[in-house]
Amino acid sequence: MTAPRILVVDDEPNIRDLLITSLKFAGFQVRAVGNGAQTISAVLEEEPDLIVLDVMLPDMNGFSVTKRLREAGYTAPILFLTAKDDTEDKITGLNAGGDDYVTKPFSLDEIVARIQAILRRTMQADEESVIRSGEITMDQDTHDVFVGETPIDLSPTEFKLLRYLMLNPNRVLSKAQILDHVWEYDFNGDAGIVESYISYLRRKIDPHSSEALIQTKRGFGYMLKAAKSA
Repeated sequence: MTAPRILVVDDEPNIRDLLITSLKFAGFQVRAVGNGAQTISAVLEEEPDLIVLDVMLPDMNGFSVTKRLREAGYTAPILFLTAKDDTEDKITGLNAGGDDYVTKPFSLDEIVARIQAILRRTMQADEESVIRSGEITMDQDTHDVFVGETPIDLSPTEFKLLRYLMLNPNRVLSKAQILDHVWEYDFNGDAGIVESYISYLRRKIDPHSSEALIQTKRGFGYMLKAAKSA
């Protein structure tokens, strides 16, 4: 089996060197660049299986790089590195199309563990491409989502959250469970990001459904109703 290809993007040579050494030791193929323009060129030359992307780059920020890559059709996961540690920045990064977020200074073991977790999630094959729950239909291959006959445009993180809810219909899921299964880590205990993303989904789904499908069970979590009320 070919080792996964990782692209490391950071303008600090010391951090690049540390990541290259650690990731190669963990069994990955690694390439490294130092700015946004080089990142886009590197992806066009040979698509990596995952990008470790610093947010603060000299020519453009990592969020802009991510948006350009997603618009160009690059779908592989992106792990952000940043010195900032607030919920708004995390939401901005994940909404731009990122898959995970690590704050500097970081543990190299943590970076390796996060990458392995993301790749496990990404490479896991789904037996069924299309899943349905009540009024919602989701194609896991094309990432198309419909409420009834209406197409719904979701960010990558919104898609993952809705998929987890759809795979557990009529079951109350706690914020901790959602963080673990959608982000695959505890987000430093910040459950507020779950509330934000549930709100995003509701704003996109509710106008097209016959009733509110994502329900809040106060003190317990959230549940997706699988069928219309009688």
